[in-house]
Amino acid sequence: MPFGARADSRAYVATLGVVMGATSGIRRMGSAALDLAYVAAGRYDGFWEFGLAPWDIAAGILLVREAGGYISDMAGGHQMMVSGDVLAANDHLHLPLAALIKEAVRGRGAAC
Repeated sequence: MPFGARADSRAYVATLGVVMGATSGIRRMGSAALDLAYVAAGRYDGFWEFGLAPWDIAAGILLVREAGGYISDMAGGHQMMVSGDVLAANDHLHLPLAALIKEAVRGRGAAC
């Protein structure tokens, strides 16, 4: 979850509330690299975060892709290393999770 100056991110708080209401729970280890590795291993169903540094996600992008998962930026593109925004899940959950996050950000007027 965001910390420091990023802890007040309206986008993250909005998405957290929406996803919590639509799932059986949310867990985070505190490391984007580890969270992405858990998605790749099937321990987590999905992961999203805004504004990460390239070193936080580079290895995880490769792990998720090689495991057959889907990883994108919030727009569904492949600019994660530029934007720092990342969404990863399996092939069944990527689009529904993306829709939940987009709805939350749009509904709360939050900026990613």
